[in-house]
Amino acid sequence: MKNRKHGLRKNHSQEKLRFYFKRKQGQLTLVLIALLILISIIPVRLAVALHLAPIPQAIFVLGSDSERMEFAGRFWQCHKNLDIWVSDYASYLEINRRIFQRFNIPERQLHLDGRATDTVTNFTSLVEDFVAQKFNHIYLITSDYHMSRAKAIASIVLGSRGIIVSPLVVPSRGFEFESRVHILRDCVRSVIWIATGRTGASFNPQIKSNKFI
Repeated sequence: MKNRKHGLRKNHSQEKLRFYFKRKQGQLTLVLIALLILISIIPVRLAVALHLAPIPQAIFVLGSDSERMEFAGRFWQCHKNLDIWVSDYASYLEINRRIFQRFNIPERQLHLDGRATDTVTNFTSLVEDFVAQKFNHIYLITSDYHMSRAKAIASIVLGSRGIIVSPLVVPSRGFEFESRVHILRDCVRSVIWIATGRTGASFNPQIKSNKFI
């Protein structure tokens, strides 16, 4: 009799466990479907963004390299109607400001943000600011070896908000172009950000070594 009751309890527990995993599997499937639909819409949103704003409305510079700031300063001389947005470490912002001052860029046209910890968060930390400014199209400035990854992240993070980028490459020396694995990793992180609002920055080994690119 005891064995029978024990068997019934065991079967009941197994049924509850199967039901739990089946429900979780169903929820995960719905999330994945919704995510795939959202990602598939991004190319459409980018096409619409280009139609709405064929000419870029701002200059966006990725930090950690003074040559990028100088490039942006020179480029601004021919595009003085555009504001400059910079995403960098907070400790670098004053250095960046001094570089732009050499190019006589008005303070009101500078937007220096120090929230980012890596390239993915360069975009996620400012995307809502760009949306608030009603940007559909921006110039993206970074180094040549870094541009492929930056464009891939931008197409997902900014693309999900209907913002397209026009890349402006800063020539560099002595840097290897980033690997496809590196690019794929940050594309996955960008998709995770769309789904959860989290970037997974704490898993980036370069943050621990204080290397920001």
